[in-house]
Amino acid sequence: MGFVFRLALKNLARHRLRTIVSIAAIAVCVMVVVFARGLVEGIINSVINDHIYYNSGHIKVIDRQYREQERLLPLNYPVDGLAGGSLDEMMAELEGIEQVEMVIPRLKFGAMISTEAELVIMTGWGIDSEKELEFTNIEDHLAQGRMPSPGKLEVVMGTKLLEKIGRQVGDKVTIVFSTAFGSLNGVTFTIVGRLHTGLQLLNEYVFFLPIDQAQRLLYMEGQVTELLLVTKHLNSVPQVLPSVESLIAGKGEAERYGALSYREANDMIAWADIGKAIYNVIYVFLILLACIVVINTMLMIVQERTREIGTMSALGVERRGIVQLFLVEGGIMGIVGSFIGALLGGGLNAYLAQAGLDFTADLEGVSAEVLFDTMVYPESSWTNAVFAFILGVVIVTLSCLIPARRAANLEPTVAMRDA
Repeated sequence: MGFVFRLALKNLARHRLRTIVSIAAIAVCVMVVVFARGLVEGIINSVINDHIYYNSGHIKVIDRQYREQERLLPLNYPVDGLAGGSLDEMMAELEGIEQVEMVIPRLKFGAMISTEAELVIMTGWGIDSEKELEFTNIEDHLAQGRMPSPGKLEVVMGTKLLEKIGRQVGDKVTIVFSTAFGSLNGVTFTIVGRLHTGLQLLNEYVFFLPIDQAQRLLYMEGQVTELLLVTKHLNSVPQVLPSVESLIAGKGEAERYGALSYREANDMIAWADIGKAIYNVIYVFLILLACIVVINTMLMIVQERTREIGTMSALGVERRGIVQLFLVEGGIMGIVGSFIGALLGGGLNAYLAQAGLDFTADLEGVSAEVLFDTMVYPESSWTNAVFAFILGVVIVTLSCLIPARRAANLEPTVAMRDA
């Protein structure tokens, strides 16, 4: 085997430029695979995480009728306890389920602010600031000020929303909303924080206030619109969900309340899984593009070395030995090219994982309901580089079977005569 390896190196060195071009083609395609895989995983992970943080939690408990009208943010289908018990008791029972770490209450409602130029429509989120900071990444988006404190008429708004209403942190703003009884109410709040994020929903439409104040002002004491359950691990959701459903059913509330996993709460998660599978096929085709160059190179080598191959066969070298020689030559190019490509792709992803890619201009006009952060950070991991390296080596080596078999099938007498 050592002799075959040395001979393969010698053969590749005969035409260095051609070998370098083949290696460069492999390196570029492998680099693109590493980058594309990191970008796709970064986008999908970002979408899933934001969906979990700001929509579903790991498991969401809501009124079934509220689910059907969720876009309208109705207040007449609240979550307010199990079998006559209080909301606090319901939360305690849910937290008592094995592998449930936290239960986060949210109270969502429609609201508006009137400016000199327009009527700004918004969504209010009554939240428990401590739990939101512990579970979500909202602290990373808090560009100025702080989160609202319980018991105070304070709100936090996004940068674009503040620009719309002409306010800044420290100012007061009067917000009008409809209560649970259908009556209009206007309350003046102090703006204590500003969010700056690529998520259009948080940046332009949502404002946060303490959940106790939201309940008081909406006449919904002891009520929320949804409960988000946080499990110890995302993979434990399939085990925890039946326990949540069993608790609800055991209290005779199965017809009223529904429990949804983060996958059931949004169709985008299923599409993300399909997207990953599709892109895995695309990665293979990218490597195959580089293989066209390699195959062409190897076929040219076979043509140029026809006499040499004939001589080897005449001297008793078996066809398997000739196939092995060409496979080793292709394997060397595959290893070197894939290593360089994986290294370059990994370095590019490592840089972009810190700097990010801004898709703000490309996503203008996208609905705020789509939780897609315009700042995308590709996933930087050694597994992506290893995946692309192995994929490159295997596909390039296997593609060399075509010219290798052609070389091995040459008849010695014909090869020596036609050379």
